[in-house]
Amino acid sequence: MVGLIGKKVGMTQVFDDTGRLIPVTVLKVEPNVVVAQRTVDRDGYSAVVLGANPQKESRMAKPVLGQFAEGIQPMRDLYEFRDFGRECAVGDTLGLDMMQDVGYVDITGTTKGKGFQGVMKRHNFGGGRKTHGSKFHRANGSTGMAAYPAKVIKGTKMAGRMGGERSTVLSLRVVRIDQENQLILVKGAVPGRKNAVVRIRPAVKRSMIG
Repeated sequence: MVGLIGKKVGMTQVFDDTGRLIPVTVLKVEPNVVVAQRTVDRDGYSAVVLGANPQKESRMAKPVLGQFAEGIQPMRDLYEFRDFGRECAVGDTLGLDMMQDVGYVDITGTTKGKGFQGVMKRHNFGGGRKTHGSKFHRANGSTGMAAYPAKVIKGTKMAGRMGGERSTVLSLRVVRIDQENQLILVKGAVPGRKNAVVRIRPAVKRSMIG
C-alpha cells in the first residue's frame, strides 16, 4: 500500500463540472524522500520509511541524524508505510504522481487538542434544567453504584482530556489534484489543525476511481 506525507493547508469550497458546491480540504504534498527500507530478512517485515519537511542538522539530535544515509538531507517528519506497493530505493523522491489515478483516500492525523473538558462538550451530554433552582446544570451526575458493585464501571463517560489523539478518516473522495502546486483536494474534513502533518494513502475500503 503506497502512501505519502502531506500537510493540511485548510478548507475551502470548489465547484464541480455540474455546478455543485463541494466543501474540500486542501492538502499540500511536498516531495517525499525515501529515507530507509525495512526488509523481511533483516527486520521481519517489509516497509518504506518516508521523510518530509527538510530540517537543519543543528536542530536535530545526533541519534536522530543517524537514521539518514549519507547524502540525504535530514527530515523533520518520518513515517513508515508497510508493504509499500511501489519499487523504490533509498534517496528516491516521491510525489503526487502516485495518487494520479486514485479516486478515494484515507487520511490519518492528530485531532485538535481541546484540553480538559466537561461531559457536555466531551460526550455531548444534555445537562440539567436551568430553572426552578435545580442546581444541576453542566455536571455529569452520579457515577458510582451503591452496595453492589460499589464502584465506578470502567469506561463510564466522564470529564477528561479531549482531543489530541490519532484519528483516521476513511474513503474521502479526491476532488482535484494540482500537480504544479503540489496540492490535493479531498471532499470533507481531515483531522488536525492548520499546518498539521497527515498521512495520505489510497482507500482500503473503497477502490473506485473517479
